[in-house]
Amino acid sequence: MKTKAEILQLVEEEDVEFIRLQFTDMFGALKNVAVTASQLGQAIDRPYMFDGSFLYGSRGRGEEDLYLKPDLDTFVILPWRPQQGKVARLLCDVCGGDGAPLALNSRTILKKVLEKAREKGYTFYVDPECEFFLFHTDENGIATTVTHEQAGYMDVSPLDLGENARRDMVLTLEEMGFEIESSHHEMAPAQHEIDFKYEEAMKTADNIVTFKTAVRSIAKRFGLHATFMPKPKSDVAGSGMHINVSLFQNGKNLFADPEGEKGLSDEARWFMGGVMAHARAMCAVTNPLVNSYKRLMSGFEAPRDIIWGTRVPNALIRVPSLRGADTRIELRFPDPSANPYLTLAVCLAAGLDGMERKLDPGPEGAAAPKAERLPETLWEAVACMEQDAFMRKTLGEDFVEIYTDAKKAEWRAYMSQVSEWEVEKYLYRT
Repeated sequence: MKTKAEILQLVEEEDVEFIRLQFTDMFGALKNVAVTASQLGQAIDRPYMFDGSFLYGSRGRGEEDLYLKPDLDTFVILPWRPQQGKVARLLCDVCGGDGAPLALNSRTILKKVLEKAREKGYTFYVDPECEFFLFHTDENGIATTVTHEQAGYMDVSPLDLGENARRDMVLTLEEMGFEIESSHHEMAPAQHEIDFKYEEAMKTADNIVTFKTAVRSIAKRFGLHATFMPKPKSDVAGSGMHINVSLFQNGKNLFADPEGEKGLSDEARWFMGGVMAHARAMCAVTNPLVNSYKRLMSGFEAPRDIIWGTRVPNALIRVPSLRGADTRIELRFPDPSANPYLTLAVCLAAGLDGMERKLDPGPEGAAAPKAERLPETLWEAVACMEQDAFMRKTLGEDFVEIYTDAKKAEWRAYMSQVSEWEVEKYLYRT
């Protein structure tokens, strides 16, 4: 773990002038306040106070004094900022006026679930697959959905027009301490994927937040806009954030059993059973946008059915072929618009619930009872979340109330809009 003295020394040696104290609101949007190098020591010793009413997105709760407590292990210099008078960042926990971690903060929620796992001797590892699109911007720098390329899965230059931008993203991430395993062009024109090595869950959640910021920043250098919107175009594949998970105890992968069906242990099957049992309610967190369900319901191998398998199209859960210490379960329904802290929290909590209750996921390719398909809309997902006692216990009653109210408002705003499709379909025929 880094110490205050080590960070202050690094700030001086590297000519860092500004440090961004960053945190996410409950929907995963990154926020920050910048302090100068001369104020950093005080910000570490005495957590920085701010008006926390907008931690809850657009739904303010009146002025509320909250505090940012920097996590010193997350200190990193931002390579895309000026190299004279550098800029660094620290991710922060949000605390209440009493100094205790705020129960409504998503990082706190993940820590609570991880602590429950640690009490049982478990370590939760996550390997994410983050997909995104690179689109052109217009003459005013405004994002569009225009691309000039027609590249497909794993195509190369000159078909892959985003290759140079993706290369710089990888190099930047490596400079920030990431271990990048691979990068490639994805199925749709202008769609890309960069995979980084598995880490413990909190580190992975922090990495996803950092990854999205870095990708957007480097894309801007190339005159492009990087978007993690799940389905920015209707006629091509959407972007997912598949997460490969494994659970270790005493240095052993609990999901592996050479004698088990498909080489999987009972714990692996029960973990899948828990995720399948709660998947419909989890979608309000793992697929949090109106647009998320355009991806899930449109095909292109997006998961839709609450089933598991090794080679089953549209399955909620896929079991990759690696076994032994590398055995893992791939959860295919989350998308990159999700708050990573909440996503990993509910996935782990659901898996642990399945293990505690020994929930069988059923045979490969068979739908789970009473949960044959994922919700078709955000409204349906929110209703499932409200009705699931597990989600209320995992996230907290107050969190679920605020979150679902905000998502209902988002759905109503969407439903009040008249789309181009409606105009084209009905204007001249009615």
